[in-house]
Amino acid sequence: MKYVVLLGDGMADYPLPALGNKTPLQCARKPYMDFMARHGTVGLVRTIPRGIAPGSDVANLSVMGYNPEIYYTGRSPLEAVSMGINLSESDVTFRCNLVTLSEEPEYENKTMIDYSSDEITTGEARELIASLADKFNDDEISFHAGISYRHCMVWRNGPSGFRLTPPHDILEKKVTPFLPEGENSQKLLELMKESHRLLKDHPVNIKRMERGLRPANSIWLWGEGKKPRLSGFYEKYHVKGSVISAVDLIKGIGICAGLKSIDVEGATGNINTNFRGKALAALEELQRGSDFVYIHVEAPDECGHRNETENKVKSIELIDEQMLSIILRELENYDDYSIMLLPDHPTPLSLRTHTADPVPFVIYRKGGAAGCCAVSYDEEAARKTGLFIEEGHRLMEMFINNKL
Repeated sequence: MKYVVLLGDGMADYPLPALGNKTPLQCARKPYMDFMARHGTVGLVRTIPRGIAPGSDVANLSVMGYNPEIYYTGRSPLEAVSMGINLSESDVTFRCNLVTLSEEPEYENKTMIDYSSDEITTGEARELIASLADKFNDDEISFHAGISYRHCMVWRNGPSGFRLTPPHDILEKKVTPFLPEGENSQKLLELMKESHRLLKDHPVNIKRMERGLRPANSIWLWGEGKKPRLSGFYEKYHVKGSVISAVDLIKGIGICAGLKSIDVEGATGNINTNFRGKALAALEELQRGSDFVYIHVEAPDECGHRNETENKVKSIELIDEQMLSIILRELENYDDYSIMLLPDHPTPLSLRTHTADPVPFVIYRKGGAAGCCAVSYDEEAARKTGLFIEEGHRLMEMFINNKL
């Protein structure tokens, strides 16, 4: 038996006037998703427990079968694990975005222009993070380079309990009310201010501006957390598995769960990613003996944050055309298989950030199923089936054990 989860990050959305009051899922041409819906089981699932802030960390923990109310210890430590950072129980980690802030003289009066600095390249970002490390690394603080704009800072034996805001939640807003708060937060703010003084005239940024690109002129610290402890995926479900993603967060969850993390050449975390390469890598893992593969695609989420309506529709179509079509065809070579498709959370174009609304899922098993079928795969069609999973972390058990 083979199991595949294909997760389109942030794929769910709200109806938009620009799309004729339809969602991107309703507008996209996606014959293979719709095939699964007509012959599989469709419903809604709440991946974000009530009272918890909606994020890909919480939502993907739920989808992988881990109750965030028990297992969630923060976003950044999951990313740190993927980056190979050795954490002690007393270390506090932070996601460190390279962002573009406006040019007001006072840091507190600046505006968040871009949470990704025009999706800065990994090579450029590594130069900037290296400069920060040379300046700030000591017995307490250390900076670690990740991918594109996503990096990590560790505060050895550090305090916790900060109030920090994700930069993608405050696009085009003054940062004044969103600066770090809480006891010991002044150190974080000073690091952010000092980073701006160091980075604004950095040769990497001068070259970027000469090419008409936004400079990565500051760090933004958020996503505080401590070393995670997940029970093993194999111990929970008795299947050997792999995870495929371009982002450290999902890789980190997989590694903590004992899954094998697979890198794919050309996987970027945006719409220019290697969709087909991810599909082929998943199939190769199954051929090598994995029972389960979790494929994460970041592109729809990035398009939602950037308010790119056309690209969000296109990203869904590319998942269908360049991933799902190949996976469904090749899975037919196995005696039995199950595949589940879903987002982790909505990233509505109209809001440009995550929400906690339930998301549509579809499960297709070899030969079809007699479950809650739908005419198409989208938010409204899923709602109409009447199938609703309130506790998202239970969906994986239902999927693996054929309880839907």
